[in-house]
Amino acid sequence: MPTPLESLVKTGTKLWLDSVDPDLVKDNLAFGATGATSNPAIVSDLIKSGRFDDDIAELVAKGLDDEEIAWALTDSLVCTAQKEFHEINEKSNGNDGYVSFELDPLLEAADCPLSTEERSAKYVELGKKWAAGHTNRMIKVPATPGGLGALEELTAAGVTPNVTLIFSDRQYQIARDNIWKGAQRREDPKTLKSVYSIFISRIDAYTSKNLTELSSDAQGMVGILNAKRIWQRNREFWSDKGLPLQQEMIFASMGTKLPEDPKDKYVAALAGSDIQTNPPEVNETIQKMDGKTFTSRIEEMPSEAIQNEIDEKVNFAQMESDLMEEGLKKFADPQNALLKLIAEKRKAG
Repeated sequence: MPTPLESLVKTGTKLWLDSVDPDLVKDNLAFGATGATSNPAIVSDLIKSGRFDDDIAELVAKGLDDEEIAWALTDSLVCTAQKEFHEINEKSNGNDGYVSFELDPLLEAADCPLSTEERSAKYVELGKKWAAGHTNRMIKVPATPGGLGALEELTAAGVTPNVTLIFSDRQYQIARDNIWKGAQRREDPKTLKSVYSIFISRIDAYTSKNLTELSSDAQGMVGILNAKRIWQRNREFWSDKGLPLQQEMIFASMGTKLPEDPKDKYVAALAGSDIQTNPPEVNETIQKMDGKTFTSRIEEMPSEAIQNEIDEKVNFAQMESDLMEEGLKKFADPQNALLKLIAEKRKAG
């Protein structure tokens, strides 16, 4: 009998790990994971463990400053994970087996002095730099005005993009269209591989707090409905483009945030296609669900009544604005915390 995560993979879902912890990467490879992603919060947690103190000491001895050390460690951790997934990437001819590398979140900090155009130019510069020489590294760019404005140039340059912090159809469409424009400027557009990270549970946490007028049937379904609609739109758009590689949604923010929700709520609802990037604790919890078997439910939509209620009561533009404001704080704060942690390690060393 397959394990719960094996049954999830059998539905057609690609399982990615929301971590580049070397030990967890190996564990999740055994579970069936075929990719991973990184961010400053993940790197901070690894540094807090003390496992990389010697690496930090070596980088300090080389004369690197705190910011240089942060990026050197991130690059090293992502490279190590890439090696684990390299064979999957080769066997899939570039369709799977990637590790995502997040560009500098401080470009979206409230005190960043750069204009939107200058941020876009910086994303292009950094994306090219951190993608160079890597076959199975995705470059993670946020769906902000600056990030969205960088996608055409990055894609034209051959970078493999992962657009993150997507909460709305509006963001998705701009990202996709810019990437497709960039792909057509490549020597061979058929080399394109792109993914679009739609956040799920943050939406339901938001509606639980801010849209209490939703019925009990509709409450907790907005994130799932939003993700499934964008998934459908994405599948339709790419269906006639003749590309050999899949242009996929990444279902992110998959850990439940409301105590009453079953731990596999989003994993089960979105099983059957594209990519789920799950926190280690989600995968571990699901793997312990004795007898749990997943079936493909990605095409199952909430009832018409629930969809109508959500469309009537949810202001998706306002929700995107509010969640982006919250998301950008969560985006920049971990990078500042990472730099502070490295400074503390320097002093302690």
